[in-house]
Amino acid sequence: MDHLIEIGLLERNPGYGHPLRPEFRLTQPGEKAAAIARKIQCVSPEGDQSLLRKSWTLPVLSSLQTPSRFNDIKRNLQTITDRALSQSLKAMEAKDWVHRSVDDTARPPRSIYSAVNAGGTISKVIAGEISFFHQ
Repeated sequence: MDHLIEIGLLERNPGYGHPLRPEFRLTQPGEKAAAIARKIQCVSPEGDQSLLRKSWTLPVLSSLQTPSRFNDIKRNLQTITDRALSQSLKAMEAKDWVHRSVDDTARPPRSIYSAVNAGGTISKVIAGEISFFHQ
């Protein structure tokens, strides 16, 4: 709760306490974040929602709005480690949210990752809504 207050998504409800009055309420940015979270939850399969709770799922999906190579994703998400990116891609590939193809025309051959199925839908939902990129 302290973290949500600190980043401006939640605030203490002003005024005197009342048993039916919530102690906390969403701020305007918190309401926007909740609306985006609801959209994401609605388009993700119920059995796969645990994948959304992993820390790098949404940032990686946001960088896959167009097919991208591993290093391009890493460059966009500067704080992600190679291991975290690799594990995130593998987890999403296992749930069929990401498709990995190999570009055999490049030397050496390169993997290209694309958001597909629920991952592609989530990627489109968060397009323009959330930015994880470092410029």
